[in-house]
Amino acid sequence: MKSKILKFLKIIIPVFLGVLLVWYFYQKFTPEQLSEMKRHFREANYAFLLLSVLLSLASHILRTHRWHLLLKPLGHRPKWYNSFFAVCVAYFMNLFIPKSGEVSRAVTLNQYENTPMEHGLGTIITERLIDLIFLALFFSLAIAMNYALLIDYISSVVPISKLLWTLLVFSGVTVLFFLWVKGSKHPIALRLRQFIAGLIQGMLSIKKVSAPAVFILESLLIWGLYVASFYAATFALVETTGIGWEVIIITFVVGSFTFAFTNSGIGYYPLAVAGVMGLFGIAQPLGNAFGWLIWTANISSIIFFGLIALIGLPLVNKK
Repeated sequence: MKSKILKFLKIIIPVFLGVLLVWYFYQKFTPEQLSEMKRHFREANYAFLLLSVLLSLASHILRTHRWHLLLKPLGHRPKWYNSFFAVCVAYFMNLFIPKSGEVSRAVTLNQYENTPMEHGLGTIITERLIDLIFLALFFSLAIAMNYALLIDYISSVVPISKLLWTLLVFSGVTVLFFLWVKGSKHPIALRLRQFIAGLIQGMLSIKKVSAPAVFILESLLIWGLYVASFYAATFALVETTGIGWEVIIITFVVGSFTFAFTNSGIGYYPLAVAGVMGLFGIAQPLGNAFGWLIWTANISSIIFFGLIALIGLPLVNKK
């Protein structure tokens, strides 16, 4: 009886969270935003939005396989569906707390595949470092396209002095923390040292990848799919069809930063997209509507696949 109740809760709780999340987003919209979005949603070509979502889903599939390439040298061969569901859950969890998805991926694989937390998390950190490199490359490309415009916009949104102070404080706290862990004999510090050693082992698994060419190719394809997904969405509205690649790349980069450093760009992504498009002469209402449209499509897919994953995991792993 107890096991049946737990299985029921594992299904009903994710559904409840999904409904609660939709309601939360809806309450954040102003009447003007709702009216504007409704008009553009009525006029949107949903075939291109569906294509955009499918391209994002394809990147999740590639990300799952790339993750397996990192786990294999450590002796872990998780079932594909468990790893894929873990990736979907990670994106879903990021809606609530930024970067909590990375931990949830490791927890999911630990729960259903007995993969050590430190190994799972270590490989995920390696993945994210590689993603950060690709984001930096796209940022460099965007700067090369229009340095003055992009730097002025970022400076107006995020004061450089505030950003530097934040990085300085974070770096200082991190250094002090690691010095304490390294030198202390406290039981917690000893456990943390063991955990960090496992993390490092997971991160260094990239050196033992059996197919480095495949790993590099999949990394390129993942980010190519991100750009293709954004590009496909521009055809959803007549007014944004045919905008130049300069606008697409710079808007994509700024939008990616909001997804990377907030809880999936909630409240920030549409404003960032509209702000960048406005710099290229695209009317604020249109840029704002396009931002909300592409963000809503992405978030809806994240919620949809996240709920499927949360419901599916206990069902496909019945004992």
